[in-house]
Amino acid sequence: MELEAQWWTGQLAADIHQALRYKELKLPSYKGQSPQLHLRRYFADLIAIVSNRFRLCPAARHLAVYLLDLFMDRYDISTQQLHVVALSCLLLASKFEEKEDSVPKLEQLNSLGCMTNMNLILTKQNLLHMELLLLETFQWNLCLPTAAHFIDYYLSIAVHETDLHDGWPMVCLEKTKLYMAKYADYFLEVSLQDHEFLNYAPSLVATACVASSRIILRLSPTWPTRLHHLTAYSWDFLVPCIERLLIAHDNDVKEANKQKGQQAQSAQHAVFQPPAPSAQQANAQQHVPQYLQAHQSSLQYHHPASQQQSCQQILSSTHTASYPLQTCPAALQTSAQARGHVQTGAAMSLAVPLEVKPCISVSYNRTYQVNGRYSCITPCFER
Repeated sequence: MELEAQWWTGQLAADIHQALRYKELKLPSYKGQSPQLHLRRYFADLIAIVSNRFRLCPAARHLAVYLLDLFMDRYDISTQQLHVVALSCLLLASKFEEKEDSVPKLEQLNSLGCMTNMNLILTKQNLLHMELLLLETFQWNLCLPTAAHFIDYYLSIAVHETDLHDGWPMVCLEKTKLYMAKYADYFLEVSLQDHEFLNYAPSLVATACVASSRIILRLSPTWPTRLHHLTAYSWDFLVPCIERLLIAHDNDVKEANKQKGQQAQSAQHAVFQPPAPSAQQANAQQHVPQYLQAHQSSLQYHHPASQQQSCQQILSSTHTASYPLQTCPAALQTSAQARGHVQTGAAMSLAVPLEVKPCISVSYNRTYQVNGRYSCITPCFER
């Protein structure tokens, strides 16, 4: 949308927010009845990867996925043609949200790996035809608010100097704001992965992203009055969407820790793999007593258990009163990418332009009850 840069900080912020809230009341209905619904995650990831490749803004990415969802909900499309539809949605969204020089070019799209793998070549005529079909489907109205259009306005007051971290005043307000923005971006991308989030209003999803970030960062009060008044959403109204976001976050953490454990195990085997015995060694081993042969492998692979402590054990035993700087969960691997750029898959990538310690694991010594049915695991960060 043709909105002023950083409109959420200007004098018209409240009016623009109200206009967006009004427009979201008239959004087209989504029924989730596409025959290709099982492919939806793949094409949402494809749009995210391509938008990241061309450094498009989050609003363009979210609008593109929303256009794809609505179009798939109305048409039965072949898998091969869905690639053209997805890229056309991204082109339309980027033309609507970005400056002209940021819009991907035809030759750039044809050079993408997904196009060469599918033996697809886009032509100007095909793109023009698909764009016209999309515009006619949406009645030439692309002013469709998404959660990405609301998030910055809510983040403007998401953290305040009066907030407490674990009951203590925050030492570094700016660092807390930075972590809040990164976690909110992560949850915003999580909402793209599941079409069930289309059952919520975009403003509610953006609000739930902010609330989930406050839970993860252990800020209190969890839902302050200022955010209640700004978003017009009460805590009870947000709980179902928050639970869905936190469950996805918890699954990402578990999957990342599982992969990290497998990598560490394979690295240990690679480092400590004994060489094949020579002929002399094999001859000598024939005279080794049987009880030594039975324990030979344990002697060769002996590792003190004390050196294998997990981050959970270390934190719970030595850091219960302090808050070491941890990066986001291992699933949110830090990168030097610009804000809003993601890597798709079960593990999302999070941009944290800070000098941080490697994330060994996630601290499991703190939990938050959302509504008594789900307990959210939260990592530590430096106050």
